[in-house]
Amino acid sequence: MSKKLVSVLLVLTMFIAVLAACGSNNSNKEGKGGEEAPAGNQTNKGSDPAPAADPNQYGDTGGLKLPLVDKPTTITWMVVSENTNLNDKLIVKEIEKRTGIKINFQAYSPATYSDKLKVTVASGKLPDIFHGLTAAELKKIGQQKAVVAINEYLDMLPNFKKLYVDENPWVMKSYSDEGGNIYTWPVANINRDVNHGFMYRKDIFDKLGIKEWTNTEEFYQALKKLKEAYPDSYPYASKTKDFIFRDWSYGWGIGGASYPAYYDENAKVWKYATTQPEHKEMLDFMKKMYNEGLLDPEFITDTTDSWTAKMTTNNKAFVTWDWIGRLDLFYNQIKDQNPEYDLRYGTPVGPTGNGATLPKIDPNFSIAVSNNENKEAALKLLDYLTSPSGATLVTMGVEGETFMMDNDKAVYPELTDVPLVDISVLEERYGLWLQGMYVNSDRRSVYYNFTEKEQEAQDKRLNANTFEPADPVLNFTDEETAQIAEIHTTLLKSASEFNAKYILDKSYGDKQWQDWQKNAEKQGAAKLIEIFNAAQQRYDANN
Repeated sequence: MSKKLVSVLLVLTMFIAVLAACGSNNSNKEGKGGEEAPAGNQTNKGSDPAPAADPNQYGDTGGLKLPLVDKPTTITWMVVSENTNLNDKLIVKEIEKRTGIKINFQAYSPATYSDKLKVTVASGKLPDIFHGLTAAELKKIGQQKAVVAINEYLDMLPNFKKLYVDENPWVMKSYSDEGGNIYTWPVANINRDVNHGFMYRKDIFDKLGIKEWTNTEEFYQALKKLKEAYPDSYPYASKTKDFIFRDWSYGWGIGGASYPAYYDENAKVWKYATTQPEHKEMLDFMKKMYNEGLLDPEFITDTTDSWTAKMTTNNKAFVTWDWIGRLDLFYNQIKDQNPEYDLRYGTPVGPTGNGATLPKIDPNFSIAVSNNENKEAALKLLDYLTSPSGATLVTMGVEGETFMMDNDKAVYPELTDVPLVDISVLEERYGLWLQGMYVNSDRRSVYYNFTEKEQEAQDKRLNANTFEPADPVLNFTDEETAQIAEIHTTLLKSASEFNAKYILDKSYGDKQWQDWQKNAEKQGAAKLIEIFNAAQQRYDANN
């Protein structure tokens, strides 16, 4: 490897973000992790060739012929997992059986994966397949030939071509470099429709005769009634700290995946959220809640434990915003002491009445293939896992062996003694749902089995169609990416400080708001948005 490439790799380690399971919006994989598996990166030249397979034996492969290689091949794959014995799991054996490719997993826990990736990238000794770098970071090392330009192999990747070139051509436009090369393999069809939102204690609402709110004013009036009934409470509690402003922003029409930058669909330009009139309106509403004792004074500092105590005991708080899995987790935690406890999903708050739209194609867990002797085998394997057959295997297992179908849902006869078969259980038992491995999903998987409360959340939002339009995914140059990172760092810190002071300090009002707008401009808000709008113009020109 050249000194120049090693230098680029060392620089890149400074920008690797800490990974979250299933992304910022899929918190049900919290607590997963793992340790390193034995290393390996070679072709087994002395083994017998893989046997020919019935082309229809494993369902729809998207046009790929199995096995994928003409001689047994071993590839290394770096993933997130707490399991130290992944290489003994069903997924490894089944993939080798079908494709002729043996996977040697290198597994690290969520707590250590980011650091391990930094070390691995800096060393230049990349595994055959890995994930964790952003699309921008992969462009850098891709241009140095460290990872494969996937577009150069489209003729052997029918599933990638169908999904990311033919059906969603914006992917190539949004993630390729200036030469038209794409180095990232996105993840598709993983997100649910609804994963987070407002929640309220329905048992307390019913007890007090309060109807669930349908708009912001009704939300406010409900909090006032709760305060009247429980004077020692702060009806709304939060554990998301500074992220409360991002989480609420969709209801005021200023939210987006690039927050605090967001795309104004009406004006067709990008704007900076925290200097917009809508942001001030949101802050004013929060300030009113705080002044009237409706908002927990510790909303910026509460920990998960302190917030949990407030939401589950002593009637200290009744409304919040979080992951929908909390609807049942809190009940299961408190049911013995309070069997009437009933946390339910609530309508989004704010003038638009909207919540976030989760992406169907998500690059946040971008998978890359190292540019080495195993690259074609690795690419074909990823393409197989993108196919309907591969998606079923990685997220459900082997029909008739690990699971059976019941009313179009997978059930697991071997796991009848397990109270709840979720994706963590499937990972532990079979090696399914490995973060950094799944690239497509089968919607019949248990991940999409909702409890009654979770299904209510899906139905509520889908029936009302309360989804803020998704912003365009822009493609920035290396120079723009560096400028954005520098400006964001300063602005985010300043915005967080101002937001908190505006709400907590009674003296803050119009003058301080105007001062903040000027200060944000000085710190680069205008320049930041200029970069976004320039990238948008390029995006539009390519349509």
